Amino acid sequence: MGISDQLLEDGEHVWTAQKAHPFVRELAAGTVDEAAFQHWVKQDYRYLLDYARLFSIAGSKARNEETMTHLLGVAHEVLDHEMELHREFAADYGISREELETVEKAPTCHAYTNFLVRTAYEGSIAEIAAALYPCMQGYLDVAEHMADLAEETHRYTPFIEMYTGDEFRDATAWCREFVDHCGKRYPGEHDAMREAFLTSAKLEYRFWEMAYTLEGWEL
Repeated sequence: MGISDQLLEDGEHVWTAQKAHPFVRELAAGTVDEAAFQHWVKQDYRYLLDYARLFSIAGSKARNEETMTHLLGVAHEVLDHEMELHREFAADYGISREELETVEKAPTCHAYTNFLVRTAYEGSIAEIAAALYPCMQGYLDVAEHMADLAEETHRYTPFIEMYTGDEFRDATAWCREFVDHCGKRYPGEHDAMREAFLTSAKLEYRFWEMAYTLEGWEL
């Protein structure tokens, strides 16, 4: 068993909780409150900026040219392409570019992105791989679960299709291989990888909760 599978076993309870979350179930049914979905879109936009930063820093820590090229390429793809797609996606739900760029991070988004960036700067390449894995594999698995639950096409179908499409599947497959490669190359890092993985996984769950409750700062 590769460490990617072991990590998924360790985080099975978090995956189960994500799939059972009302935001996920209601989005699959097309009934989730529009304000909650818009909150997710805005916060995810802010998340993506630091997600690109994570890949950029990881690329600078890579030991071989191929991995460095891929990681830095992902960072460029997020900033040059995915951010624009996210803006177009947001516009379909009535969210302007100005709203995306000026929205304040909610506490959970703030905690998650801070964790990722801190891991990128302070952690090993193996920890970074484990920290980003829940975002990739988690969204694919949850979106597949949504697709299974969905009984008809509705206004949130494009969200499900985006995270079950071939492009995202390919990106997730590469991430999984990257995690396994790091696990084999750095066997002494397994405990640190597990901790990073579970922290990100729990924050993924909290991200759904953040959107569903319209989480913000009280002061």
